[in-house]
Amino acid sequence: MANVIALSDEQARAVAAHPGEPVRLLDPATGRAYVLVAADVYDRAAGLLTDDPRDAYPAIDRTFAAGWDAPGMDDYDRYEDIRQ
Repeated sequence: MANVIALSDEQARAVAAHPGEPVRLLDPATGRAYVLVAADVYDRAAGLLTDDPRDAYPAIDRTFAAGWDAPGMDDYDRYEDIRQ
């Protein structure tokens, strides 16, 4: 696997002290912050990212279905007719 480096002792202690949690790292030369997460967590998150936002539509539909199917949504859908 490319770009794999060993954790420093300090980083390993931080990971051990906070199991299952991300650990923030700071590059003292640039002041830029990084987040160290377990590879399986990163792989799951990376799998959710896509260049085409339409790929997320099925998940969005499932997430909001209960709200969209609520009885009051019929009135919302007919707002212009009801308003007059």
